[in-house]
Amino acid sequence: MDAALLAAAVEAKPGTRVIEAGCGVGGVLTQVAARCPAVHLMGVERDPAAADLARQNLDINGFGDRASIVRGDVAAGFRALERPAFDWAIANPPYFDDPGALRAPALAKRGAWIADDGLAAWTDFLTAAVRDGGRIVVIHRADRLADILTLLGARCGSFAIRPVQSFADEPAKRVLVQAVRSGRAPLRLLPALVLHDRSGAKHTLQAEAILRGEAALGW
Repeated sequence: MDAALLAAAVEAKPGTRVIEAGCGVGGVLTQVAARCPAVHLMGVERDPAAADLARQNLDINGFGDRASIVRGDVAAGFRALERPAFDWAIANPPYFDDPGALRAPALAKRGAWIADDGLAAWTDFLTAAVRDGGRIVVIHRADRLADILTLLGARCGSFAIRPVQSFADEPAKRVLVQAVRSGRAPLRLLPALVLHDRSGAKHTLQAEAILRGEAALGW
């Protein structure tokens, strides 16, 4: 779900360049490639097995000619990649900094749940990865919103925040945050995306369209 929402939040124009920090097996990049024609993509992944699967997924789906996967650690910073700045930098960072904050996941899944170097390492990477005027998109826990705004706010602005709620009458558990490097526009709090209703349908119509790749999230 989080991967689909992150991909739907990218509205990249043809010819632009998108980088994903911690791309895993390439689920987000594959969805972005399918919806945004002629966009050039790069994924950064420290796990060699996941990086190999990401390359295979992109190749199998016919996007290998405009997408690349590089081995790299977010903690090392964007400059360690020695690449020019991108137009978009996106991420679904691990949701926890403190291993004591949750029941320990299986060792193979630890990297997806625990940000060893903290959320700041991810926001620093994303901010360094985009040009001035470039866009950053993050999906994370709603209770980390203040931290995300503080960390990105040192060099970014023009924030747009979209809460994600399981039901309309429940608090948001996730937030999608878009920021613009060197942006100066006022912060915008957007209508929430509601995933389910009480009718018995699996998803709301809006959520279903997004999950099927038929609609973008919109900012």
